[in-house]
Amino acid sequence: MNEPTVEVHLAPQQLDENLRVDARLGLTAIPKWLPPKWFYDAKGSELFEEITRLPEYYPTRTERELLRVSAAHIAEATSAQILVELGSGSSEKTRLLLGALAEHGTLERYVPQDVSEAALTSAAHQLAREFPTLAVHGIVSDFTDTLHNLPRGGRRMIAFLGGTLGNLVPEERAEFLASVAEVLEEGEQLLLGVGLVTDPAVLVPAYDDAAGVTARFNLNVLSVLNERLGADFDLDLFRHVAVWDERNEWIEMRVEAVEPMAVHVPALGLDVTFAAGEQMRTEISAKFRVEGICKELAAAGFGSDRVWTDPLERFALILADRV
Repeated sequence: MNEPTVEVHLAPQQLDENLRVDARLGLTAIPKWLPPKWFYDAKGSELFEEITRLPEYYPTRTERELLRVSAAHIAEATSAQILVELGSGSSEKTRLLLGALAEHGTLERYVPQDVSEAALTSAAHQLAREFPTLAVHGIVSDFTDTLHNLPRGGRRMIAFLGGTLGNLVPEERAEFLASVAEVLEEGEQLLLGVGLVTDPAVLVPAYDDAAGVTARFNLNVLSVLNERLGADFDLDLFRHVAVWDERNEWIEMRVEAVEPMAVHVPALGLDVTFAAGEQMRTEISAKFRVEGICKELAAAGFGSDRVWTDPLERFALILADRV
């Protein structure tokens, strides 16, 4: 078995500084907001894994099925020697892709990237046991600032799955896709998983489930601020809100204050007031139309898009070539 390696480009102190910067910007903005990346402490990651198993939350199982039926086609189309996965998490779905590429006989190296060193190290060792001939080289970093660290020296495919692209507003998406295109050579690929616009009666429950798991996941971001910045958010005084923004075609998750309050954030030397009913955005999850996302990819420098969608057209996998 090849011993996996993990390269760290995001030290804990840098992560803490990034949180302080984001929290100060978001808590003093009008309206208030927080970036979704701060959901994922240990508890948040556990809650998200629970969300992916909920009956209402169709994206994960739909994407997994799309990967199952398309992985061999992707392997044949790419003959990738290096698979890079941004925001890899547990790499659970990616095993389907790794298996197909290994069977195709071209894959030499898997490069998972994630912000959590502990989660990445655990996943890297598990994958090294499952694929003993595969070199696994993890990178601990923020996916929006890691592309210059990616390995070269083989045909690469970058995978960005799970609909995570939808967490970026359009300007951020354009910048991110252009930066991916910039680091890829002509003929290398981006494999993108995105949620599609569908009936809000299906979409909204996926982000506001009957069991309240998503509510706990959403409110947990306040616990992160309490634990890491010394804040005194009372989670019982906030409620989870999920709404479909028809104009922007995205789901917004928010936390709403149920009564007026002041919150002290010692690490920032900041006192933050909330009015009763005031909402703070914690995530957007944009949904796409195939024609629209293909245009975004083309604008960034990609072409020859091959698209797989599920029978209900709720999710898409897009294989885009760098041109």
